[in-house]
Amino acid sequence: MLQTVERTTNGYRTYPPEAVVVLELIDTAQKAGFSLDEIRSLMPSDLEQWEHDGLLETLRRKVLELEALEARLAHSRGQLVSLIADIEAKPDDIDCASNARRVLSRLLVGNDADLPSSDDARKA
Repeated sequence: MLQTVERTTNGYRTYPPEAVVVLELIDTAQKAGFSLDEIRSLMPSDLEQWEHDGLLETLRRKVLELEALEARLAHSRGQLVSLIADIEAKPDDIDCASNARRVLSRLLVGNDADLPSSDDARKA
């Protein structure tokens, strides 16, 4: 993404001013969730020659990916909050091992509700 640059006699590399723009674009894209490979395929070799439609399509696709990730994270968060509540709701008359079995059985029953039944699997 950065063009090859020359070295000075003391071994330092000298970069043109547009290298700062490229680095800022890379940094911003990574913060938005793009991998270096995605950035490489998206970024034109000449910053004056962006492919408008391709850029918009890629950005929209990334938004959809982030929305799907947000949904998965929200679901995971809900499961963890529920698990914490179950653990904290330990009845006073049972020990920790019994509470663990109680919570685990509730957790397994809840997970079974998320799985398709054998009838559903046959229909698919």
